Amino acid sequence: METEERHGAARSAPVQAAKGAMPAAAAARERPVIPRQPLWVEEPALRRRMPDPVRTAAVRAVLIMSLTIIQAMVAFLATVTGSWLAFPMVLSSVASTVGTTWSVLDVWVTRQVWNQRNGVVSMPSSSARRLRRERRRARRAARTGRRDSARIRRQDAGRRLSRA
Repeated sequence: METEERHGAARSAPVQAAKGAMPAAAAARERPVIPRQPLWVEEPALRRRMPDPVRTAAVRAVLIMSLTIIQAMVAFLATVTGSWLAFPMVLSSVASTVGTTWSVLDVWVTRQVWNQRNGVVSMPSSSARRLRRERRRARRAARTGRRDSARIRRQDAGRRLSRA
């Protein structure tokens, strides 16, 4: 549909509707239909989601870190104003800094343990991958052993039937 046609249709539709010659449903059909677009489009994530234990440790570390920063700010303001709370707040801020360091190390250790137990995709020499490979070989060997013993039993059963 050309631009002139659209403008011509738009101009002629109200005139005809005013005269009563064209029903409202026909006028509605002539309007250009604008396709509806969704409010948002989901895009695939750039990185995979963190495992649950690692995410839990990370959330815990962020909460502890934010409380430590708030506590340090209160200690600084109490020191500036000369309040009696300054000394206890500074001591507790030092203790909280140690706790925050511990919680960040907990995230790191939890992530390393998760990777070691569940396999590391990016490292070909992963110990977890080696263990999985050994388990797979053992399962295959057990399966072939069962299959071979079943064949031997079937062959023996066939011989016994033919001799009887």
